[in-house]
Amino acid sequence: MHYSDYLQIDKILSAQLPESEKQGTEAHDEMLFIIIHQAYELWFKQLLHEANSIILIMQKPALNDNSPELQTVVHRLSRMATILRVLVHQIDIMETMTPMDFLDFRDMLRPASGFQSVQFKLLEAGLGLKFEHRHGQEHYTSQLRPAEVDSVKKGEAGKSLLSLVNDWLERMPFFDEEENWKGFVVSTPLNNLQPFWAEYRERYRQSLNEVERNNLDAFDKFFFEPEISQRTGDASIVTRSLSPAASRAALFIMLYRGYPILQLPFQLLHNLLEIDEQLSTWRYRHMSMVQRMIGTRIGTGGSTGRDYLRSALEKHYIFRDIAQLTSFLIERKKLPQLSSTMERRLGFQR
Repeated sequence: MHYSDYLQIDKILSAQLPESEKQGTEAHDEMLFIIIHQAYELWFKQLLHEANSIILIMQKPALNDNSPELQTVVHRLSRMATILRVLVHQIDIMETMTPMDFLDFRDMLRPASGFQSVQFKLLEAGLGLKFEHRHGQEHYTSQLRPAEVDSVKKGEAGKSLLSLVNDWLERMPFFDEEENWKGFVVSTPLNNLQPFWAEYRERYRQSLNEVERNNLDAFDKFFFEPEISQRTGDASIVTRSLSPAASRAALFIMLYRGYPILQLPFQLLHNLLEIDEQLSTWRYRHMSMVQRMIGTRIGTGGSTGRDYLRSALEKHYIFRDIAQLTSFLIERKKLPQLSSTMERRLGFQR
């Protein structure tokens, strides 16, 4: 095996065909522009490779929370977050190109646009961004070729990582087994709640100051009402992505992550939030770069450029429900003391 043959170096290095060269004009920075975007697509391919492998694991009917499979999921999610950090830093290289450098070849690109990246749309769909939650739905696939539209629709029809995480959280048996809560001390009326949640709700209520009193209503809706909707900044309606049962399991994991059996589940949730944060950072940097390069002008693909990117930044949070759980945390020293049975179970003891 030879290095060049294995990596297909000849194909890679012959894949940069600047339009400016074809038209016999000088546009030095078009080579940089092409290579940056080709590098993005290669990283998108790797991100899809990781995401699809995670989805295959999470689709299994049972996933042991102390298994090599869960460790693999956590490891690959962490890798995805690291790759996304690299994508953010690639913008630093892109920004060595000045607006005038970009104008040397910009008009030659029309109507090509990053909005036509099928891999990025598949990645978002695989992670859990639903079509109905997207900004610019009317133009979402308008610039794609028929085969690409079919590919995206097929990707959106499949199980997403977010829906599989919801199913995984719902399967956690912390609260369904009465044996786990024998000896658990409750200092407040149950009011038809499971003992732990009755006690935790009361301690959360006591932790709120006067201006936070409405948080208790939000707590009840988030963890006990079957379906709720919440308004985003642009006043559009977004249906929650985690069920109340899944939300309760996720909050419990965050609260008691110090126990051995909850460490991997906590890392899984933490990595999902890291992925969302890096995607958001990438969108923000992309928006800022577009503002710097073209100001208020229309993008090459016909979008509103900066304004579209700003709206997508505000709306395209995939793991929003997991991030909102931090609103319902209390101090560690005020956490309810778990029963001895539950402590043994969470500590791998019998």
